[in-house]
Amino acid sequence: MNRPARLAVGVVSAGRVGSVLGAALARAGHTVVAASGVSDASVRRAERLLPGVPLRPPDEVVSSADLVLLALPDDVLAPMVAGLARAGAFRQGQIVVHTCGAHGIDVLRPAVDAGALPLALHPVMTFTGAPEDLQRLDSCTVGVTAADGDDAAWNVGEALTVEMGAEPVRLPAAARPLYHAALSHGANHLATLVADCVELLRRGGVGEPERLLAPLLSAALDNALRHGDRALTGPVARGDTGTVDTHLRVLAERAPELLPAYTALAGRTATRAHRAGLLGQDDAAAITELLDDGREGQ
Repeated sequence: MNRPARLAVGVVSAGRVGSVLGAALARAGHTVVAASGVSDASVRRAERLLPGVPLRPPDEVVSSADLVLLALPDDVLAPMVAGLARAGAFRQGQIVVHTCGAHGIDVLRPAVDAGALPLALHPVMTFTGAPEDLQRLDSCTVGVTAADGDDAAWNVGEALTVEMGAEPVRLPAAARPLYHAALSHGANHLATLVADCVELLRRGGVGEPERLLAPLLSAALDNALRHGDRALTGPVARGDTGTVDTHLRVLAERAPELLPAYTALAGRTATRAHRAGLLGQDDAAAITELLDDGREGQ
């Protein structure tokens, strides 16, 4: 795989993702010539991860760069690209990269019309914007999307990913919405689920619930990734209706706001356990009926 030439990189903007990827490109030998950042957090992040890089308005950042890194929220990306195009910021021969998981390269059409090469590079990782995030890049993958049939563009995207220390995975544009939904469902909802577990334990008087949960949840995640549905355990997968009924009652009394999430996830667990042969038809029906009754009482 050919390494890209040393490039002048412009980062729009210095958020959690942009600052880390900009630092990774600098580590690979490219030069970050400018970045944009308005909030105090962005300014501090740039000072920490992109030391000495001047902060400029987005159009000036783009105009000064050979490689434009658009690390923007999903809903902000299209208007920003359109605005930068109207300002004449894009030019022939630029590489324009966005980091959104849900978008392919169509959102970069105004840049393409100006002669730029479009890429979508989505790191499959959650970042905090701290220096240790650079180490996380070394163990993550990046979903790479380029124009169909443009082998040179695909190669550039893969080479940039490797230079940043990550592993490239080719992702057709049509697959990105479902791909992003899957990742968000797993990572974002996992964080919510863990936070809910911590809160429930605190309500029950358990001190330091994180210490209690860490080994259990780490093992559950590892087992799920290694063994799939065969890793399912617990009262739903065993068909223990009495225990599930107790869960529904105590949640209704102590944490009614969590009851819809519990019944929804328990229902999915029952379906998957039955499909995997862990839960018999009668037990699955009994669990489902119990959960349906619980929903009606919400």
